[in-house]
Amino acid sequence: MAKATVAILRTTPETVVEDYQKLCELAGVDKALDPKATTILKDNITWHFVFPGVNTTPWQLEGTILGLKNAGFQDLAAVHNHTVVTIPERGEEDLKFKPIYEKFNIPVLFNFKDEHMKWVEYEPKFKTLALHKIFPKGIRIPDYFVGKNIVHMPTVKTHSYTTYTGALKNAFGGLLNYRRHYTHTWIHETLVDLLAIGKEIHTGMFATMDGTTAGSGPGPRTVVPHDKHVILASQDQVAIDTVAAGLMGFDWRKLPCIALSHEHGLGIGDPAEIEIVGDTDAANENWNFKVGVNLATGVGRAFWHDTPLKYIQKLFFHTPLVNIFIFASELYHDKIWYKRKGRKVVDKWENESQWGKLFTTYEK
Repeated sequence: MAKATVAILRTTPETVVEDYQKLCELAGVDKALDPKATTILKDNITWHFVFPGVNTTPWQLEGTILGLKNAGFQDLAAVHNHTVVTIPERGEEDLKFKPIYEKFNIPVLFNFKDEHMKWVEYEPKFKTLALHKIFPKGIRIPDYFVGKNIVHMPTVKTHSYTTYTGALKNAFGGLLNYRRHYTHTWIHETLVDLLAIGKEIHTGMFATMDGTTAGSGPGPRTVVPHDKHVILASQDQVAIDTVAAGLMGFDWRKLPCIALSHEHGLGIGDPAEIEIVGDTDAANENWNFKVGVNLATGVGRAFWHDTPLKYIQKLFFHTPLVNIFIFASELYHDKIWYKRKGRKVVDKWENESQWGKLFTTYEK
């Protein structure tokens, strides 16, 4: 397999939108996507609340859109997904995406609304590692995704279940329905399967990743934010994740979703086979991020990964009992943690961080 290219730039609030356009050009967006196909913008709403380092930033969204338009991609459509603990309609407003989509006349679709798209059975050509076992009655994907380009827009942050999260994980919400929590015990294998499916159904794939404020600790929501002032882009979903994970201090060989994707020829995981363009020295930084858990993710890990409880997970997560965990997660994250701790972090970020101050300038 030929070398992959990952573009990385150091940026400032004054130049970040222009830098995203330059970033897309450096990463070869014009060659990554099919100019005749619609391009799906797959932003990341990890939490419908504002929290630094967690969600796609408005400058990432705006700069990526302009980078695509500069390269001749005018037919754009945004697609939001639903999770059991995230309200995408609220996120679209509070995270300040809506005015940007309106500014550029970009339609917004939801993969859980029948009037926008249907979930259809799909048989991958790739010999799946996990999905065929998790969904023995058939793998389903949204029909709208077939025959279209996709641009993923994650942030650089840690994750309590996968160590890090990036372009590979961003496909999780788009290509799996609300039962995606079934996959958590086999999450790394699932991400490999989804990448393979994405490469089969999409006419082109690209990703931008925002590390202006990155997140360490008990991600993907209750992270500790750090202003790092970097942005990344690539047409290789595996390569960009390798570089981002390296910035956070993680070895790609110890991240199964990256290592398995590399092994199966779905992308480049080995840094020796990745060409860095842009501010090349920035890729050598090591932020020494640590992965943590909070109350909710700790309980999840107990059932999905760390203890014998995982052998009875179907009782709790494949039956109406799952609603207890959904309620508890929402109560903990939204009603307790965010109100007592999270909002103070957001206020400090908006008042003291140059990126938080930039966020306040965007229209809601």
